[in-house]
Amino acid sequence: MLEDHEGVMERMNTWNFQIFDLVDVTGGKTGRILSYVTYTLFQDTCLFEIFKIPVREFMTYFHALENGYRDIPYHNRVHATDVLHAVWYLTTRPIPGFQQIHSEHVTGSDTDSDSGISPGRISYASSKSTSISDDSYGCLAWNIPALELMALYVAAAMHDYDHPGRTNAFLVATNAPQAVLYNDRSVLENHHAASAWSLFLSRPEFNFLVNLDHVEFKRFRFLVIEAILATDLKKHFDFLAEFNAKVNDVNSPGIDWTNENDRLLVCQVCIKIADINGPAKVRDLHLKWTEGIVNEFYEQGDEEARLGLPISPFMDRSAPQLAKLQESFITHIVGPLCNSYDAAGLLPGHWVNGEGSDEDDEEEEEGQVETDTEEEEEDELEDELGPRRRKSHRRLFCSIMQHLTENHKVWKKTIEEEEKNKELGKQQQQSDGVSAGLPPPHIG
Repeated sequence: MLEDHEGVMERMNTWNFQIFDLVDVTGGKTGRILSYVTYTLFQDTCLFEIFKIPVREFMTYFHALENGYRDIPYHNRVHATDVLHAVWYLTTRPIPGFQQIHSEHVTGSDTDSDSGISPGRISYASSKSTSISDDSYGCLAWNIPALELMALYVAAAMHDYDHPGRTNAFLVATNAPQAVLYNDRSVLENHHAASAWSLFLSRPEFNFLVNLDHVEFKRFRFLVIEAILATDLKKHFDFLAEFNAKVNDVNSPGIDWTNENDRLLVCQVCIKIADINGPAKVRDLHLKWTEGIVNEFYEQGDEEARLGLPISPFMDRSAPQLAKLQESFITHIVGPLCNSYDAAGLLPGHWVNGEGSDEDDEEEEEGQVETDTEEEEEDELEDELGPRRRKSHRRLFCSIMQHLTENHKVWKKTIEEEEKNKELGKQQQQSDGVSAGLPPPHIG
């Protein structure tokens, strides 16, 4: 290993993990960052012990998996690593007001047996890098059995395997072989899941799941596939509606942690947030990821132009609309998803004292991203959920929501300035025309 386990954990034990620094010390964009981080996070959550995972097979598979990611601007092994880090963070970091539901907390690190778990008991993972002693905090991993947690992590590592750097719409429009194979439905997501599993099953030396029994393996494979398929943004609003109906709507029943379908839905929403987490990161990281996605978009736009196809929105490099792309993405996709997950009481964060300063008030105001939702509904939602997430003298602060709100504001301001400059340019042209004795342009 390239760096001691503690050193890497220290790097990763923050939402704003400086992933591009780790890329540099793991062999660059085509290096071993994905296998390295996967190994580190499995160590942190005791998954090697719980499931008796052989390290040689584990490393052999994840090294082969990362080599199947192409060297493209965005959907590469670094993005897969970032999504893995995000699901680990969301499932293991302290969440204010989160309640543990099961009474026995069995982990691989606190049992005597070699397997780390006694037969017939459900095991739960816990992170070695965080300790939650305050009973007003909890974490998702307390309520998600270890097999389901491991499935979520493996799905994150696999979720964009062999991505060609083109969208589903492009593959369908060009009758690409994958689009034909999957009948134009969730083409990329089906391809990522099927190809990553084909790789796993292709050689016995990849079988790090050798100690799962038949029933566990079938369930694990099902959960990984369901999580990967959930990342298709075409299904985004269906997932959001289902999640809100379960958790946030008036008279919604809430999450039943004893119900495996409810837990799967939470894991699906978790990987969806992780997959589009760029706008919820500190500004420099957000801009780095934005640069990657627009470059990949421009490459598709160039190919569309060569093929005589209409250039897709935001993919024409001769007419960049970077601020509009990101502002729209936050308003319609990332904002509503994060607002719902936050309102459900599932985002990591910390309590701040209620009697505090104006700064605390500002922090609390930063907790909701402006979206198309009517403000009245948001106020009702706050009132409805207030008691569940807050103590009378405490407020919540979540850096994820703060970054998302700040980035949204900056993009909106950029758009306003661009519009203003465009208008000034038009006025300048008109005044130049009038001074040259030309009639003003006809409008209408």
